Amino acid sequence: MFRPLTPGDRELYYHYVDLFYHSDAVESPVPRENYEATFNELMRSSDYLRCYIFEQEGAPCGFALLSRTFSQEAGGVSVTIEEIYIDEAQRGKGLATSFFAYLKAQKDIARLRIEVEDDNEGAKRLYERMGFQLLPYLQMVIDRWKQKDMEA
Repeated sequence: MFRPLTPGDRELYYHYVDLFYHSDAVESPVPRENYEATFNELMRSSDYLRCYIFEQEGAPCGFALLSRTFSQEAGGVSVTIEEIYIDEAQRGKGLATSFFAYLKAQKDIARLRIEVEDDNEGAKRLYERMGFQLLPYLQMVIDRWKQKDMEA
């Protein structure tokens, strides 16, 4: 069903990240060097970043990337599902449901978060069925890699 990412999964990871960032689930792609930096950090430590490969019948079919922080508001570890992607042919077979159940069963996690594009109705319905609630506020960011493009 799913397993932790291993050093031998580098190209598989890049493949699935590339599919994710060229799907309707995101606003725009990110540079490949971001994939590489993330993979290198995943191999360096699992303190605040973890990744799982989804498999169906022994064949890879997707991935999930998680980040971990401590949330005073939640009173413990907050895990954000940064990215989740499952091959279209394998969707609807319970992979995401079993992954979310696994995460919810982890005693050291006080909060789960996920982002979703506003027009991704299927994903929103799935996340709501899993117990996620819409937050009543917007998030704002500054992406250093995008600033470089703006300065040029």
